[in-house]
Amino acid sequence: MTEETVTPMAMPRIGDVAPSFTAKTTQGDINFPEDYAGKWVILFSHPADFTPVCTSEFMTFATMAEEFKKYNTELVGLSVDGLYSHIAWLRTIQEKITFRDMKNVEVTFPLIDDVSMNVASKYGMIMPGEAETQAVRAVFFIDPNAKIRTIIYYPLSLGRNFDELLRVVKGLQTADAFDVALPADWRPGERVIVPTPGSCGTAKERMEGAEEGVECVDWFFCLKELPEGQVEESIQKK
Repeated sequence: MTEETVTPMAMPRIGDVAPSFTAKTTQGDINFPEDYAGKWVILFSHPADFTPVCTSEFMTFATMAEEFKKYNTELVGLSVDGLYSHIAWLRTIQEKITFRDMKNVEVTFPLIDDVSMNVASKYGMIMPGEAETQAVRAVFFIDPNAKIRTIIYYPLSLGRNFDELLRVVKGLQTADAFDVALPADWRPGERVIVPTPGSCGTAKERMEGAEEGVECVDWFFCLKELPEGQVEESIQKK
């Protein structure tokens, strides 16, 4: 490998357009993010094939793939292993591995061959302080306009929280659909935050109850009900 292919690059930031790349995957060639126009994508990396934490994660991702699709969200995985290693590992998962109540799990989303580390480097997935030859557990949430909306990083030793990954998808889509912000630990059906007003007059009106359905604790902290059914009807793929 040349120095250029393995030198880590700066991590893209929230709000940036997702860096483009073409790659071979277990589901054929992809042109990213163009092939996913109009969809949300979770692009994630794992340290290595045939490792136990990664195996548990891939089984969980695969089991939840249809749940993510309900919210117009596709999964794309990556490690710096080659295509034949990916195929052999995924076959082993399906034929031999049982984890919790999951077995005979078939991984149908694409897993990128990134032996050159080109894609991992573009996305800042190689962190020398953790490992120079493996990607950390990075998760990029990319919206239908190819903008990066959330980034989560985990070390090699800690598996991801999949409830949180699904919550992030629902939360981002809810914030977009209803022009609201979401408080700590928010789940669909809980109250949401009404954005802070842009003028003192509007703030005073809010405190006096002028906005129907909005409850203000103070001018900067106002909440309103947003029923779970309304959220799900808006964000689930029709």
